[in-house]
Amino acid sequence: MTAPPLAPIHVTAWSATSALGAGRAAQLAGVRDGRCALRPPCGVDFGYPPLAALPETVVGRVDGLETPLPASFSRWDCRNNRLAWAALQPDGLLAAVRAARERHGPARVAVVMGTSTASIAVTESAYRGLGAGEALDPAALAPELQSVDSLTAFLQEALALHGPGLTVSTACSSSAKVFCTAERLLRLGVADAVLAGGVDSLCASTLFGFHALELVSARPCRPFDAARDGINIGEAAGFALLERGTGPRQLLGYGESSDAHHLSAPDPEGAGAERALDAALARAQLAPSAIDHLQLHGTATRLNDAVESHLLARRYTAATTASSSKGMIGHTLGAAGVMGSAFCWLALETGDVPGTINTREPDPALWPHVALEPLRRDVAVAATHNFAFGGSNCVLVWADGAASHHQSEGA
Repeated sequence: MTAPPLAPIHVTAWSATSALGAGRAAQLAGVRDGRCALRPPCGVDFGYPPLAALPETVVGRVDGLETPLPASFSRWDCRNNRLAWAALQPDGLLAAVRAARERHGPARVAVVMGTSTASIAVTESAYRGLGAGEALDPAALAPELQSVDSLTAFLQEALALHGPGLTVSTACSSSAKVFCTAERLLRLGVADAVLAGGVDSLCASTLFGFHALELVSARPCRPFDAARDGINIGEAAGFALLERGTGPRQLLGYGESSDAHHLSAPDPEGAGAERALDAALARAQLAPSAIDHLQLHGTATRLNDAVESHLLARRYTAATTASSSKGMIGHTLGAAGVMGSAFCWLALETGDVPGTINTREPDPALWPHVALEPLRRDVAVAATHNFAFGGSNCVLVWADGAASHHQSEGA
């Protein structure tokens, strides 16, 4: 597959918040400890008691989301935007965004966000109230909240940014595809900096929806395990400020594709996923053997892990360490792409590679080289797989800026 190499862009600042905690240090500690942060769900996870009894499962909950947004942002108040606001605070990210705004001007900084839940919990709460005989909460009708663009518009107002604002909502590939959009905005001169990322919060629609499809596990999920039986829903938020130039977290390549196979099931041969991978490698001008660490999609469902395993067997060897973070934080849906990238950035920065937590008996029918325990190694190039409901695929390749020695002619 031929694809032009990317113009150099890199991440100048980033932060992530998940069930492991707030900020980069919490994610790194969770990786090093091999910690499973999944817990049984309760009413506080949704901000309201759901109308039906919760299914038996565990979730990746972020603590502290009962606190409303600051009064000046009250019209944007919902769980998803609270999570976004909380995740902006650590790691000097707000200061970095303000500096970019001063450097380039507020109209030259774009905001590109991925989400699938957006502010849907507001609607769920309103229906719960109606079902209990309560009057409709006027806040449920607020146009600021009744849109998938709520997250992006809130961030633009909160950060005083007036550049392009885009929302990507392609299920679990959403916050991977934002980096593809960010690269195009920077390469084409539409923006001089892009705040890219993703936020998805717990809501009943996703939990009950996946449960209805018999895809939710009652126990902490076990990607690539012989006894894997489904996902656990998690919530998370991650942000990255991207600007032109080379750097330690440089986007080397990306690939996007659509299976066009089935409403929910992936192409059983993984052909669409393979096209995304091949496009990412072609843009990066790399062979698969150049990937030191691979952050798997690894959802722990019977079908998805099998399809991804077929792709791994066709493209990778044991030289590439590969793992899934879902056993630590759950499947964070629209935030899964940025969280996969965050674990890649940690590996590039520290050499710490996550283990596939909870997996104890790898399925002998699957690719046999998945790392079960955390480990340390030299990582110059890392990639993340993101394969979404409905067959929307995205693969990203990241490097430390000194990865040119990995490049391979004819990759």
